[in-house]
Amino acid sequence: MSPFGSNRSPGRQSQTRRAAAGVLAASAVVLTLGAPSAAARSTPATSGVGPAYVALGDSYASGAGLAGVKDKACDRTAGNYPGLISKFASMVGLQHTFDDVTCSGATTNNFWNPQGTNAPQADALTPRTRLVTLTLGGNDVGFSSVLATCARVAATDRDGTPCEQYFTAGGKDVLAERVATMEGRVHDVLAEIKRRSPAAKVIVVGYPALFPDNGVGCAEVPFAKGDFAYLRDTTKQANAALRRQANAEGVHASYADTYTPTVGHDMCQPREERWIESLTPAANTAAAHPNASGQFAMAVATLRQIYKP
Repeated sequence: MSPFGSNRSPGRQSQTRRAAAGVLAASAVVLTLGAPSAAARSTPATSGVGPAYVALGDSYASGAGLAGVKDKACDRTAGNYPGLISKFASMVGLQHTFDDVTCSGATTNNFWNPQGTNAPQADALTPRTRLVTLTLGGNDVGFSSVLATCARVAATDRDGTPCEQYFTAGGKDVLAERVATMEGRVHDVLAEIKRRSPAAKVIVVGYPALFPDNGVGCAEVPFAKGDFAYLRDTTKQANAALRRQANAEGVHASYADTYTPTVGHDMCQPREERWIESLTPAANTAAAHPNASGQFAMAVATLRQIYKP
């Protein structure tokens, strides 16, 4: 099976095009990591040696649930998209250093502060860092608890919108407020990345399409029918916030859209076509997280941004 799914979807020609895009983008890593900018060349030797590529983020970046566990406490696996990017770089002959500090459950707070026995993720950044990828903010919104709540209240109105009603009771959308708070925190994170690693190319990597883009749910996922559209819209709001901050003046970051290429491969699709697992995941996957195909799609989307000047 192709890492992008079965031959029935998206089709042989489409798979070939996407695989080729990944290879082309991979060769661009050589340019990004191997050819420092003028600012990078001017960094004094006394700044210390640090990794060329630093991966920051939560479980969507750590590859939670996949095989090949590298850090059990963080559920960091060999098949996560940062690891794939690093492997692509090695395939094209680039000798580079790589520090993956992604960790399941991480919030923006863990950029600044320890997570269990793990140091703050910001500590991995140095003036020598040339590439940073960041997937962070979902846990600030309360992703896991939101899904648990939606599943719990679904029994009260299977055909309605009990989850949306729960989070909008009193006339305000609690999740929209959390997204707004998260956006401000991500702004601060990006400013600190720029301060610590001024020569780095920074890629903010968004979240994939967890739910059907048409808002129509499925029996396998235990949410009320009307709540799929609300959860889809909340995911889009979070991604829009991340995109705004990546494009904010003075940040000098890029945004990798992982939502668009994963539409049609959400948790409601047949198992052989889904890149995001349902709440009853297959072996070596995690519920409501990208499987191996999903991580590959995220890697390709990120490599395309690395390729851009």
